[in-house]
Amino acid sequence: MRQNRIISFLFLIGILISSCKQSDKKLKIEKDVISNQNQPNIVLIMTDQHQAEALSIAGNLNLSTPNLDKLAKTGVRFNNAYVTFPLCTPSRSSMFTGKMPHNLGVNSNEKDDKKMQSKDKQRGLGHVLKQAGYDCAYGGKWHAHEATMVEGNGFEKIADFGDIPLAEKAINYLKSRQDKTQPFFLVASFDNPHNICEWARNQPLPYGNIPSVPLNETPELPVNFKKSETFPEALQIEQNASVKVYPTKNYTEEDWRQYRYAYYRLVEKVDKEIGKIIDAIDSLGLRENTVVIFTSDHGDGNASHGWNQKTALFQESIRVPFIINYKNKNTSEEIINTTLISNGLDLYPTILDYAGISISDELLGKSIKRLIEDKKNYKNHDYIVVETKFEGKEAHGTLGRALISKRYKYVIYNWGKHREQLFDLENDPYEINNLINYEEYLQNINEFRLKLINWCKQTNDKKFLKNAKLPSNSTMQSNELFDIPY
Repeated sequence: MRQNRIISFLFLIGILISSCKQSDKKLKIEKDVISNQNQPNIVLIMTDQHQAEALSIAGNLNLSTPNLDKLAKTGVRFNNAYVTFPLCTPSRSSMFTGKMPHNLGVNSNEKDDKKMQSKDKQRGLGHVLKQAGYDCAYGGKWHAHEATMVEGNGFEKIADFGDIPLAEKAINYLKSRQDKTQPFFLVASFDNPHNICEWARNQPLPYGNIPSVPLNETPELPVNFKKSETFPEALQIEQNASVKVYPTKNYTEEDWRQYRYAYYRLVEKVDKEIGKIIDAIDSLGLRENTVVIFTSDHGDGNASHGWNQKTALFQESIRVPFIINYKNKNTSEEIINTTLISNGLDLYPTILDYAGISISDELLGKSIKRLIEDKKNYKNHDYIVVETKFEGKEAHGTLGRALISKRYKYVIYNWGKHREQLFDLENDPYEINNLINYEEYLQNINEFRLKLINWCKQTNDKKFLKNAKLPSNSTMQSNELFDIPY
């Protein structure tokens, strides 16, 4: 009898314990749902080859971008944002990992060149946000390395490479998430205004041609159209060597003006597609809990310094639009922000921060969310670095680095006459007057030379370190910059 009572007692205890476990499990699920409700949706919209000045809200009267303007007016536009590398694959690889391209081993678009390693892919935005509970979807151009999204990057592919019908497929995805409690991370990556490359080669454009117009309807040439006397020799030789990439040798001034007209029409084309997505976010009632971020992987020369395309370290190629809009409200009371931004380094921690994911101290970038919401406690970048390499069958492999502070920009290529430059961006934003040989700027020059050497050492940029220039007052010897002689 006593034994039966003991068995009954133990049975009751077992039921209670089981009940408590189920209750705890249910509580945990409810907590997860609450956590998801606190995680905003994140929509990243990207264009390709979109220079910072190619927005009507930036004061450019040669085009109209009403949709991006609207996004900027109710958000924050950063007008001092730079890429880490002015070329698609290295820049995009950087943006989705928060690492410099040389640390990823990615320095070109070439199919046979080094690609992101598995460990770097695993720390990419798709995988990290997926682990944090997000549904991650990608549509359009990937190009890191593959043109379209492939398995292994943490994203569901909702649309192949191509601007048509990317917006419609992105909207279909948004509709599918409308009533879900799980937060989502959607990337809509457009190709244009990259089609200016085909236009320059007189080839058909994949999303519709741009007809030429009378000369009086084309934009004027930029104030820095003419090449300066200190135009880097290495750039000139790279331009001459790669005729298909730079088919502008025989361009007249009229040709360049038609180029600029076509470029701005391509920007307007992609702005219209972006507008469809922005309008859908509003009409589907998603705006209140959605962060919308807009940026590009690099700019375009657009006739400045007689340059088309990218890769060179001119402002037109390395400075890009960057807009953050949350809840369609300006939470910072500052519509235009002049803080120095590296979209390749800062985008990654920014998205992690909005998703409530802890940010590693090892990252070189900073969360812009913190800049917007608590500017007093945000420590600005003292400078940012942009790197480049000319790669391809005809290219000569020229390397370059630009170190940019709030006022000055120091540029150095690895070889050739006039390989070193210093510009006062405050007084010379178009980089017309190279100050590198001005005695009164020697202190600034030496400071930048030393900063670049220290940066190369800090980030293990051995390949460029041996091409750096020692400060004139340095006690170091050039052999200290080499890990191997060649």
